[in-house]
Amino acid sequence: MYYSTIGVLAILILSIENYDILFRRVEGDVRPDFKIFRRLLFTILIYYVTDVFWGIFEDRKLVTALFVDTTLYFVAMAVGVLFWTKYAVAYLDEKNAFGKFLVIAGRVLFATVVISVAVNIFTPILFRIDDQALYSAYAIRYVVLISQIVLLLLVSAYSFLSMRKKTRIKAKKYRTIALFGFITAVFLTVQIWFPYLPLYSVAYMLGTCLLRTFIVNDEKDEYKNKLAQAAKREQLQREELISARILAYKDALTGVKSKLAYAESEEKRDEEIRLGRAPDFALAVFDVNELKETNDELGHEKGDQLLISACRMICEHFQHSPVFRIGGDEFAVMLERSDYENRRELRESFDRMMENSKENDRPIIAMGMADYEASRDSSLHDVFVRADSQMYERKRVLKAQSESRR
Repeated sequence: MYYSTIGVLAILILSIENYDILFRRVEGDVRPDFKIFRRLLFTILIYYVTDVFWGIFEDRKLVTALFVDTTLYFVAMAVGVLFWTKYAVAYLDEKNAFGKFLVIAGRVLFATVVISVAVNIFTPILFRIDDQALYSAYAIRYVVLISQIVLLLLVSAYSFLSMRKKTRIKAKKYRTIALFGFITAVFLTVQIWFPYLPLYSVAYMLGTCLLRTFIVNDEKDEYKNKLAQAAKREQLQREELISARILAYKDALTGVKSKLAYAESEEKRDEEIRLGRAPDFALAVFDVNELKETNDELGHEKGDQLLISACRMICEHFQHSPVFRIGGDEFAVMLERSDYENRRELRESFDRMMENSKENDRPIIAMGMADYEASRDSSLHDVFVRADSQMYERKRVLKAQSESRR
């Protein structure tokens, strides 16, 4: 029974230490070597179980149960070597001929053990359990176990050779792979001569602890860091998109809302009109006079200053409504709430201000304004057409006044 205590302890340590890998559902894309490692852990767990029951059956002299358990013991050991070989090669990811050879060798060894245990059921070639539940080893057992030892050592050598030209962190992980194979090979060698000692379970226990400490935990930390970096990149991208969107909705020269912002407001207002939910509003359209002449005679910098000054005047006059720059020298204001209620006074005061703009050396801005009328307007564009027509009429008047004063 003392033999089984090591196996029970190994089961508890493996289950606790690797609970997240063994018993939690893994979703999404994972690396191929992780999937193989998970299978390896389950195989080791099964091996521990056979080792525990071997001690119980041997202690109670249950001949048949001991024979079945020993058979499964050899199979579990071979499967463990198979998955260990596949995991090491997949993790190292060298993709060379020697790596392929190791995987094939693992499969051949597994097939050899399966055939041997099958034959052993009828003709003892691996082991024998007598009527007193005494275990006797045969020649094939030594061949199988020595073959496993050789394969484990080859994997270790393969890992050491793969360490060349690797980073310090990567080399540490490769050394861990090599050390696992070396430990299991050494303990298995000793167990050949002392079959009643659970040395291979001890080797697995030490090896899985090493893997968890120096590979799995590091891999998880690296994965978390990658996720954090990806999340940070996504956050930066979202912020950049938001910034770009804000810039797209803001006119770079004047700082008021852009033509794109007006287009979206028009789309929203058209939907409100279609559903019969549009609030009372008016639309004012503005055109800055003499922009082309200013650009041609004084340069575009002066033209820009003219637009900025004109926009400031519009914003100061219509303080409670959104202002849009919808063209090179054109602006629009959506009069709402208090500005809509005072629209006539605002229009008259703006027109009076424009009549004296030339003398006061201020920009001359033509304005047209139209109210939304539910009975005749099916879209914002209908209101815009009337306001634009008034604006051009006002532009002619202001131009004529300006020429008469020269």
